Amino acid sequence: MTHPKFGMLLAASLACICATATAQTYPAGPVRFLVPFPAGGGIDTMGRIFGQKLSEAIGKPVVVENRAGANGMIGSRFVARAPKDGYTLLVNGVNFVTTPSMFKNAEYDPVKDFEPVSLLALAPNILVTHPSLPVKNVRELIALAKAKPGDVLFAGSDSGSTPHLAGELFKTLTKTNMVHVPYRGTGPAITAILSGEVSTMFMPALTALPLIQSDRVRALGVTSLERLPALPDMPTVSESGLKGYQSSQWYGILAPAGTPPDILNLLNGHAVKIMQTSDMKERMKNSGSVAIGSTREYFGKFLQSEFTKWAKVIKDSGAKVD
Repeated sequence: MTHPKFGMLLAASLACICATATAQTYPAGPVRFLVPFPAGGGIDTMGRIFGQKLSEAIGKPVVVENRAGANGMIGSRFVARAPKDGYTLLVNGVNFVTTPSMFKNAEYDPVKDFEPVSLLALAPNILVTHPSLPVKNVRELIALAKAKPGDVLFAGSDSGSTPHLAGELFKTLTKTNMVHVPYRGTGPAITAILSGEVSTMFMPALTALPLIQSDRVRALGVTSLERLPALPDMPTVSESGLKGYQSSQWYGILAPAGTPPDILNLLNGHAVKIMQTSDMKERMKNSGSVAIGSTREYFGKFLQSEFTKWAKVIKDSGAKVD
């Protein structure tokens, strides 16, 4: 009869050998990138651009699958329950960490149910106003919002979106009573600010750039802590009167919790190399983003920080799904 302790050691050794063998043969076939939003959005575009580069690096197809619905919950839950073999990965953004605080039925934990692979890129918003609003900088906007509580309206592309929560964070830090007006998507929100229906928006940089250049909106500041490479002369909101303010869309790759570390490290190595190429840096710059390509450890800490930060903003602001 096998001694119990020997049996446990043998099982552990076999598990280790199997994990190593899996990592050595990975990937043996196509890798699936699951995007929990419809085709054509920023997360989908990032997944397809990076997926093509990863396919070239690993010599296997990377298939992008859109599984949209419930503010990204359906796709995220699917990956959380997928086999832990590195063949089904999640491409997601800030909604990934905000949704569990906005919805009671998220049914996934963004920290416990996933393994971080790499933070790929950051895409800051730009705080813009309609030209008719009598403010020229962040300090003047704060002063106006304090002087006229409830009068400054800011557009959001759906409740819980990056533009919405960027405004809620601004409100809580400035202790002002700006009013969120939700729209069904970024397009209608932009139409609203261009028409003057609302006066302010935390607009995606890629969309904002041509509108700023044509003087259709006035730019007050970038929402990242560092200036945007595409607009080096534009100050950040943080350096313009609201120190420490930061709110960006981000794009990252995640795997189901329990995926072998060797597979995660292999994927991370490719992600870091790909995102630091001059081609990807230029493509990200042209899209109003900043290429990152982080370590797994950095992305893990980033996820925890983002989850904690936005949970507090949602609670303090009383933000709800409209």
